[in-house]
Amino acid sequence: MTIPPSGRPGTPAVTPADQGVGPLLRAWRERRRVSQLELALRAGSSARHISFVETGRSRPSEEMVLKLAEHLDVPVRERNALLLAAGYAPRYPETPLDDPALDALREGMERLIRGYEPYPALVVDATYNVLAANQGITMLLEGLPKSLLTRPPNAMRLTLHPEGLAPRIRNFRQWRGHLLAQMERQIALHRSAALRALYEEVAAYPVPEPATGGEPAEPVPYFALPMQIEHQGRTLSFISSISTFNTPMDVTVAELAIETLLPADPATVKYLHSLVSP
Repeated sequence: MTIPPSGRPGTPAVTPADQGVGPLLRAWRERRRVSQLELALRAGSSARHISFVETGRSRPSEEMVLKLAEHLDVPVRERNALLLAAGYAPRYPETPLDDPALDALREGMERLIRGYEPYPALVVDATYNVLAANQGITMLLEGLPKSLLTRPPNAMRLTLHPEGLAPRIRNFRQWRGHLLAQMERQIALHRSAALRALYEEVAAYPVPEPATGGEPAEPVPYFALPMQIEHQGRTLSFISSISTFNTPMDVTVAELAIETLLPADPATVKYLHSLVSP
C-alpha cells in the first residue's frame, strides 16, 4: 500500500515571532543542559561572546549561528528559525515529498519497505502521518474503520485509538507507555506545537480492555519490548526499529522516518511467511 504525500510533512516550531536569536539560542542551550563555557569550547568561541549573543549585545555571524545550532543538536527546521531570527535567509530548503527532485528518494524508500515484506514497514513524517506502507502493515490494519484510514492516516491514532489496533494489542498498557514516552522525547527535542497537540489527543484516548482469545504466546526471552498483537486468532510479536537519514540538508528529508517491525519470535516469522507462500 503506497499512500501519496499530503502536502508538507513538517511541523512548525514553537518560536515566538518577537524573539531574537539570543533568547532562542539560550533556550536551546538550557534545554540541552550545556553551560555557556562548554558551548563556547565546542564552537571555538568564548563564554563572553556566547553571553553577549544570548543577551543581544552581539549579533552572531551566519556561520556562528549554524555552528552553535550544530553543537546544540538543533533540528534542521529550527536551524532555519534561528537564522531568520538573526536576520539571515534560511539555509535548508523544504521540498515537497512529491517534488520531482525527491523522486529517487521516494522510490528508494518504497523499494525498501516493499523489499521488507512480508514483515511490516512504513514511512512517517514528523507528526506520524503515514506516507507509505507495505503489505505487512496492510495486513495488521485489516478491519479498521475507514475514519482512521482516511488519508493520510496517522500511526499514533491507528495504534492508540480504541477503535484502532489498541484492543488487539495484548500488552497495550506497556506499548502505550512506550509510544507516549517516545512522543514526549520528540516534543522536548523539536518543540513542535502540532506534535504536542497530537500527544494530548492520543494520551486522552480511553484505554480499552486487553484482547482475549487466540493462541497463547510461548515464553520468549525478548531483547526489547515487543508489540504483541492478535491477528486472526494468533498472537504476533514485533520489535520496532526506526531509521532516519544522516546529515539531511532538507527539512522534509530530516523529518522522515522509516519504521520496520521485526518479528520477535519464530512463530511470528513462520506465520508471516505462510501468508505469502504459494
